[in-house]
Amino acid sequence: MRIGNLIKVAFKSIGKNRMRSALTMLGIIIGVGAVIIMVSIGTGTQVEIENQITSLGTNLLMVLPGSAESRGVRGGAGSLSTLTIRDVKKLESEATLLSYISPVIRSSRQAVSEGNNWQTSVNGVSPEYLEIRDWKVEDGAFFTERDVKTKKKVAVLGQTVKEELFGDVSPVGKKIRIGSVPFTVIGLMEKKGQSGMGNDEDDVILAPSTTVLYRMSDGETVHMIMASAASTETMDLAESEIETLLRTSHRLRSGEESDFHIRNQTDIIETASTITGFLTVLLGAIAGVSLFVGGIGIMNIMLVSVTERTREIGIRLAVGARSNDVLVQFLIEAVTLSLLGGIIGILFGIGFGKLIGMAAGLTVVTNPLIVFISFLFSGAVGIFFGFYPAKKASRMNPIDALHYE
Repeated sequence: MRIGNLIKVAFKSIGKNRMRSALTMLGIIIGVGAVIIMVSIGTGTQVEIENQITSLGTNLLMVLPGSAESRGVRGGAGSLSTLTIRDVKKLESEATLLSYISPVIRSSRQAVSEGNNWQTSVNGVSPEYLEIRDWKVEDGAFFTERDVKTKKKVAVLGQTVKEELFGDVSPVGKKIRIGSVPFTVIGLMEKKGQSGMGNDEDDVILAPSTTVLYRMSDGETVHMIMASAASTETMDLAESEIETLLRTSHRLRSGEESDFHIRNQTDIIETASTITGFLTVLLGAIAGVSLFVGGIGIMNIMLVSVTERTREIGIRLAVGARSNDVLVQFLIEAVTLSLLGGIIGILFGIGFGKLIGMAAGLTVVTNPLIVFISFLFSGAVGIFFGFYPAKKASRMNPIDALHYE
C-alpha cells in the first residue's frame, strides 16, 4: 500500500474509536503543552531579567568598595569604605576608555514637603549619571556641572517619591526638606520601574554629588563609582584601565589584593542568562516526563488494537501483504496518533501560556524552534512506543491469526 493510503487507513482507525484515541492523545497533548508553557515562561523570564539589567545603563561598569574581614569572616562587597572622591577625580582626568563617570554617594533620609513625608534614598551624582543610566527627565531639568561645583541644594525626584510627596501635582519649583537640609525640586525623572533585584528604582532623590557628600556624608567617602565604557568592544579593556588607575591611587603593590570590586554589565547578563537558561531546561525536562507517560499510553492502546485486529492482520498477510507492510501500517497509525496529539498540544501550550502570562503578569516568549522540536519529538514518541506493537503485528502467523476469535 502507498503511504497516502496507509495514512487514510490510520485516520479511519482513529475515527472508529474516537474516545479511546482522544484519551490516548491526552498524554501527548499535556506533555507537549507543558513543555511549551514551561519553556516559554522560562525564556520570557530570561528576556525580562536581561532587559532589566540592560536598563541599568549603557556599557555599564560599576566600581564597588572592598569587603571587610573580621576573624576570618569576610563581609560582602561594600562593607569596607575604600573609594573616595579622589578616586573619581583620578578616573576623570586619566581614564581614556570611559565615556562618562559619576560618583554615587548614598544617604537614607526622610523627605518632607507640604505635610507629607517619605523615607527614601538620596543619591549624590554628577550630570553624567543620566548618560550612564540612559535615564531621561520627564518634567523640568537636571542639575548641571555648575550646580555640582557650587554645591547647590537642588533635587530631582523619582516617580515614587513624587507620588508620595505631591500626588498628581508637578513637583517642579516646590520646596522640600531632606533631613534638615532644604532643597528646591528642579526636575522629575521618567518612570524606571523595578531593578533586576526587585528594588523600586523610582524611590530615589537625585542631587549634586558635592551637596550630598558634604551635607549628608563625611565629605570623602564614595559608595560607588559608575562609568560607561566608550563601546561594548572596549568593556574589558576599560575594566582593566579602571583597575590599574585605582590600584595606583590606592598605592597597592604587585600581588596585593585589590580593595575594590568591578562589576561588568556583560558579566552580570551572562551570569543571569546561565541561571535562567538552566532553570528553563530543568522546567522543560520535568514537563517532558509527561511526554514519556503519553508514549506509554500509545504503546498500550496500539497493543490492544493489534489484539482486536488480529483477524484483519491475518487476512492481509494471507492475500499477499508482506510483514513490512503490516509493520509500516501500524507504525503510521501510532505516529499519526502522536502527531495529532502534538499539534493539539502545541496550540494548547501557546494559548494557555499566553493566558498564564496575562493573569500572572509574566513575560511569555514562545520560541518557534521549541515548537518545531516539540512537534518532531511527539512524532519520535509515536515511532519509539509504536514500534513494538507494530513489530508484534508484523510477526503474526497468518493461519493462527485467521483462526483467532
